[in-house]
Amino acid sequence: MVLLHVKRGDESQFLLQAPGSTELEELTVRVARVYNARLKVQRVCSEMEELAEHGIFLPPNMQGLTDDQIEELKLRDEWGEKCVPSGGSVFKKDDIGRRNGQERERRRQAPCCAESPMWGSIPGPWDHDRIRRQRLNPLSHPAPNEKMKQVLKKTVEEAKAIISKKQVEAGVCVTLEMVKDALDQLRGAVMIVYPMGLPPYDPIRMEFENKEDLSGTQAGLSVIEESEAQLWWAAKELRRTKTLSDYVGKNEKTKIIVKIQQRGQGAPAREPVISSEEQKQLMLYYHRRQEELKKLEENDDDSCLNSPWADNTALKRHFHGVKDIKWRPR
Repeated sequence: MVLLHVKRGDESQFLLQAPGSTELEELTVRVARVYNARLKVQRVCSEMEELAEHGIFLPPNMQGLTDDQIEELKLRDEWGEKCVPSGGSVFKKDDIGRRNGQERERRRQAPCCAESPMWGSIPGPWDHDRIRRQRLNPLSHPAPNEKMKQVLKKTVEEAKAIISKKQVEAGVCVTLEMVKDALDQLRGAVMIVYPMGLPPYDPIRMEFENKEDLSGTQAGLSVIEESEAQLWWAAKELRRTKTLSDYVGKNEKTKIIVKIQQRGQGAPAREPVISSEEQKQLMLYYHRRQEELKKLEENDDDSCLNSPWADNTALKRHFHGVKDIKWRPR
């Protein structure tokens, strides 16, 4: 199996294994799918971190508006009333105005109703306070509590570890199945916190349903369509009509660095002769050597010439047997 170190520009992305007899048409599509799937996981992880902090996404017509503007326009977030996180919720307002999150935490000291068979039929003091806040603030919808927040964040960390660029240093190959498993874990965590599901306009749900619209966004510039993907190796384009062995030979233990590029962007930059880490070590070595030479130039003391090891006639006296002769009488 040929080991491919896939890069995008100068940044390492992931490792991939493929037989030398693989058609480059199939290999290019496979690399592009893994590359785009990793980007999808990164986008979902980023949105889930915001979900854990500020709750669900606001409707498009309410984003960026102040509370007074929403009340004046008489806008209502219907999905915000349905999508309540399990286990209770806490308040953390989103300053950007993309997500909502208002306190609706169940307090043990102040129950929402009196102890009766009809639980919930008699509003407690906290319920009145909650209703008053919702009347004054139209964005008073819940965000996950600390326990559910940890569920989301832990799953995000595990998914990031699967697609991390550190897998290259560890020598772990990333497959499409691994990336799909990461997506499934993220989907499961969202279902645990929001059993009723997310609004249809929420970016996380749209990503899971493959309905995301990345046009006009920075994330959309990173995505490479499978039909537009190109692989480059050693300043050569790996043409799809050939096989991998046509370029790297029939040695199945070969390791190459390939760069994925979008068609029409031209050849990527060549790989540097030495890595950035090796360059740092080399500069550090020469700096230390230069400091040592400066210290030697500053040290003009020649007292060392009187030492026994500096005597150039010591070997001659040793062979003549006149070493350590003292002329003074005993």
